[in-house]
Amino acid sequence: MGKLFGTDGVRGEANRYPMDASTAASLGQALTHLLKRASRQPRVIIGKDTRLSGDMLEGALVAGITSMGGNPSPVGVLPSPAIAFITRSVGAEAGIVISASHNPYQDNGIKIFRGDGFKLSEEEEQAIEDLILKGRLPDMTPPAREIGRSYRIGDARDRYVDFLKNSFPSDLSMKGMKVVIDTANGAAYEVAPEVFFQLGADVEVIHNKPDGMNINEQCGSQHTRDLQERVVASHADLGLALDGDGDRLIAVDEKGNTITGDQILIICAKGLQDLGQLKNDLLVSTVMSNLGLKVACTGLGLKHHAAGVGDRYVLAEMQRLGARLGGEDSGHIIFLDHHTTGDGLLAAIQLIAAMLRQGQPLSELATMMEIYPQKLRNVAVKSKPEISTMTDVQEVIREMEKTLGQHGRVLVRYSGTQNLCRVMVEGPTKEVTERCCDRIAETIKETLG
Repeated sequence: MGKLFGTDGVRGEANRYPMDASTAASLGQALTHLLKRASRQPRVIIGKDTRLSGDMLEGALVAGITSMGGNPSPVGVLPSPAIAFITRSVGAEAGIVISASHNPYQDNGIKIFRGDGFKLSEEEEQAIEDLILKGRLPDMTPPAREIGRSYRIGDARDRYVDFLKNSFPSDLSMKGMKVVIDTANGAAYEVAPEVFFQLGADVEVIHNKPDGMNINEQCGSQHTRDLQERVVASHADLGLALDGDGDRLIAVDEKGNTITGDQILIICAKGLQDLGQLKNDLLVSTVMSNLGLKVACTGLGLKHHAAGVGDRYVLAEMQRLGARLGGEDSGHIIFLDHHTTGDGLLAAIQLIAAMLRQGQPLSELATMMEIYPQKLRNVAVKSKPEISTMTDVQEVIREMEKTLGQHGRVLVRYSGTQNLCRVMVEGPTKEVTERCCDRIAETIKETLG
């Protein structure tokens, strides 16, 4: 058995290690054992998305938690950020999300929130791993009289809906606004339309009929074509594309153009700046953000900081630097004044608030950031040696960087959740950018494919 936790919890193919029932039960046991240091019978919230394997993993986690003397509270299908919120609001010791986010249905994952709504630290994840991988758990289970019980929370969805509604400024109204929502056949398929309906918007929903296997399938934040077409056909003000677990947002403007996470960030940052609510005038994104975001920040008089890839690292830098807004181009956006983690629905509400306050359609607001030509290629790899040690790859990267000069950049990194090497190139023109990206990707494919 190898390392369990990646950059965002434990992930893998469902019904195969580590996403099998026995490992999930062990995760429940290990987490509960560590939580018992602070609580005799720790309470753990459990939520899931719509994947077929969710029931299996939920049952295994319930068994593991109860067998170690904890009290699990399954809340059913809800977005990941909802679990973070509910965990904190009911005073539970931890929350578990069963989801592989934007991955296809055959994958699944387990990520854990602490009682304060923040994700586990790497040290806490390591402690859980040690208990599982060293085979110590069977000797730690309590006697029969100390087995825990499972308790369901009947109003979990209502709690989350109220939280989201309360994040919308009381002096604004969505009445008269037409919104199309793509829920990716995922965790937000019921709660997303309910929130915007209650806020007064005219709501149309697509890809909201999950069958256990169609989550993220040619829909959601990574596949916006259907949403673009529906927004234009419906004469909507905007479209909102979520991913399978509801923590990402990609938008579509009234003309059918895709609005990236970077663009959402700069629009919201400008809105908060105008209100004097952007703490330290600082915006945190990642090294994968488009060069145009940094240029736009400079033009608006904002400070910009690039963190490592992953919302864990964005959050860490936000906390270190005193920022209240940060996120990723992929659509993970964190509003620390409202929530402890990225939340697609919360981001959508704040984006609409910015539109209403500035009195402009989304297509006009998006022009405050120029998007530099960018090409991203994912190369399947069999192993992940340090990129700096691969001579041929380093040589072609240096050659492409010389070609781009001061008008572009190259970023090569491995995926933290899949056997992929991601090659991202930005450049002065589409043709130059694609040529440089393809050259690097082909070299990596020859070396590691």
